[in-house]
Amino acid sequence: MCRRLPSILMVFLLMNLSNGQDRYRLPPQEVVEIIDAKPEPSVSLSPNGKWMLLFQNDAMPSIEDLGKRMLRLAGMRLDPAADGGFQVDFIRGITLRTIDGMKSTVIPMEKGVRIGGVSWSHKSQAFVFSKIVAGGTELWLVHVDRPDKPIRLVARLSSVLDAFDWMPDAEHLLCSIVPPDRGPEPKAPVAPSGPSVQESIGNTSPTRTYQDLLSNAYDEALFDYYATSQLVLVDFEGNAKSIGKPALIDNASPSPSGTSILVTSIRRPYSYTLTLASFPRTIEVWDLKGDAIHRVVDIPLEENIPIEGVRLGPRNVQWRVGKPAELIWTEALDQGDPRNKVEFRERIMTHSFPFDREPKELFKLKHRYGGLSYFKDPDLLLATETDRDRRWVTSTVHDLNPDRKQGPRIWIDRSVRDRYGDPGRLVTEPDASGNPIALQRGNWLFMSGQGATPNGNLPFLDRRSLVDFQTERLWRCREGAVESVARISFVEGNEKPTLITRHESPSEPPNYYSQNLETSERTRLTDFEDPTPQIRGIQKKLIKYKRADGVPLSATLYLPAGYQPGTRLPLLVWAYPLEFNDADTAGQVSATPFRFTRMGGITHLAMLTQGYAIMDDATMPIVGDPETMNDNFVEQIVDAAKAAIDVAVELGVADPKRVAIGGHSYGAFMTANLMAHSDLFRAGVARSGAYNRTLTPFGFQSERRPLWEAKEIYLGISPFMHADKIKKPLLLIHGENDNNPGTFPIQSQRMYQAIKGTGGIVVMLPLESHGYRARESVLHTHAETIEWLNRYVRDAVD
Repeated sequence: MCRRLPSILMVFLLMNLSNGQDRYRLPPQEVVEIIDAKPEPSVSLSPNGKWMLLFQNDAMPSIEDLGKRMLRLAGMRLDPAADGGFQVDFIRGITLRTIDGMKSTVIPMEKGVRIGGVSWSHKSQAFVFSKIVAGGTELWLVHVDRPDKPIRLVARLSSVLDAFDWMPDAEHLLCSIVPPDRGPEPKAPVAPSGPSVQESIGNTSPTRTYQDLLSNAYDEALFDYYATSQLVLVDFEGNAKSIGKPALIDNASPSPSGTSILVTSIRRPYSYTLTLASFPRTIEVWDLKGDAIHRVVDIPLEENIPIEGVRLGPRNVQWRVGKPAELIWTEALDQGDPRNKVEFRERIMTHSFPFDREPKELFKLKHRYGGLSYFKDPDLLLATETDRDRRWVTSTVHDLNPDRKQGPRIWIDRSVRDRYGDPGRLVTEPDASGNPIALQRGNWLFMSGQGATPNGNLPFLDRRSLVDFQTERLWRCREGAVESVARISFVEGNEKPTLITRHESPSEPPNYYSQNLETSERTRLTDFEDPTPQIRGIQKKLIKYKRADGVPLSATLYLPAGYQPGTRLPLLVWAYPLEFNDADTAGQVSATPFRFTRMGGITHLAMLTQGYAIMDDATMPIVGDPETMNDNFVEQIVDAAKAAIDVAVELGVADPKRVAIGGHSYGAFMTANLMAHSDLFRAGVARSGAYNRTLTPFGFQSERRPLWEAKEIYLGISPFMHADKIKKPLLLIHGENDNNPGTFPIQSQRMYQAIKGTGGIVVMLPLESHGYRARESVLHTHAETIEWLNRYVRDAVD
């Protein structure tokens, strides 16, 4: 088959690449070398800031890694051999070192080790890691004072639903293991036992379009088999004590006292249209023998819930931090429907051991519950609520001590989209039981944030008084780099803390530093090298411009190494639309030009090696009423795209006749719409998109209306419905195993069928999901993209 003649070619990459079908292709060698470069180590700091773990990782897994057996059950993707979630990215080695680097130990590992995850004890004396082996998943412990002698604690960990948690004493772990007498996997039936019947008479349930759902009785049997686990209490020598009987335990967390366990168990009937998160469940308190001492709530199947609504009854049930054994949760007061007009939408409830009295209401919230934070004083709570109509977030300090008679005080009150006004997040530390509480010294709390400014992000650390809420800036990153706070510690006698920060700049890879704010002393802690020095000549800068309606826009402009000022280059605009209530927040800068320039995975920045200018993260704000925002979606993205091209031309870097548009996921949806509704671009690249909104009938992204309430809008912004208008080449790339709600692979397949008469290719990547991970898939994506854009944009002749 000759695959390079017409532009209306359809390319399917099949799992069996030896049967005469197309094989994986490679991009130019310079791109292969960049994408293959091994990344610098990733870092995990101990809670006390005295130890550092360095993790060695591969750049990418192989297609063989993706090709291992996978089960798709109840919205999950499972690795049955590992009794856990399907995983292809692993830690390949661990080094433990002191923060000052004076002492360093490589943890003994066999060649080819696959480490799934790592967790520090809250007392920093040890950490555990999960290791995937031929017989399943093991859990290993490493003492920091004898790191050369790891101890295997568990031989067959079950991490399908809930893997493990540290006990409050930091000397035991609460683990889920594979039941010892589980037996063989259920065999698939030779013939179906009957049809799959689903009934909705008198039972409406507006739900998003989920994937990987249960579909028959055999799926249910597999789910029961792999999701059932046995709770055990394990000490540091590997001695295990069983707690209760095997069950479908979705979550198990110990009380701060360590004497009880909050257990959430899945129960039937299951659903074929909803994921595990909506299955019926029972929440109970168990003692350490596994006996249920209190039933909190029986939750039915979570259907019939309004779009963006919540179920009735207790939600977010958890232990109250700072109390020995007290439960806390929230309950909706608006029937779970955000469209109902009520004075209060939520109430916060509490219930104390031994649970022989009625639950008590602590306070009410005007808007939807958004989470709780805790302080040293257990009578103080920080409650966050979100107003979905205004896209507004409010956090309020509630003092529950009746003797102080202090009313609620607003801690944060701002637009969700207001980057410039973001005061940061509370810095936390583990309390004696391992639960996170606000880091506090005297009356000072600490807030760390990204520090968005009109010139890019400049992270900061503030301290804020718990008495009068006055704020003092302690430290801020200097312009020209991105440096953020990773850990805070205190030296006795010093008023100001010592920071561990992560620093990077366009030419410097991320490295860690110690900064004593009392003495201004700064010490470098790591010396990670640049993995791709060959791309350091790339230039980038933040550019700001305006849309025709006056909304401010921005992008990071990249220019290839050796660029000569005044040279007009082919331009690639890469974007992802976001929604805003007002033009002021829509115009705030989200990009930063100060980060280390890197290329990895399916990055579109690889086009810089081909002589393109790139406008990365070119803002495409959709501004309007949240209920009707998409009514003007097409007009706003077209105007934003035109403004981006105009400024690049005005700067003298872009050839207006050689411009391409690209995006991933919702950005792919945007790309197809721009190709259908404008003549601004010579070609487009759309990856993992959704193009027919009638296939996502109960809302998408931030659209709240179902299809039947807004048919004209769903049809109007579905590029599939306007495929006849796409007259320029469009490259569609999609993973065959895409599990993202709404972006089913059929979206790209049917879109190709609709536009094949006008020019296009659809590349279906075998075994890949919403993002592409395997080396073969990643490099093939680059090969297709480079050839496509070079042919139709860079080398195009009018």
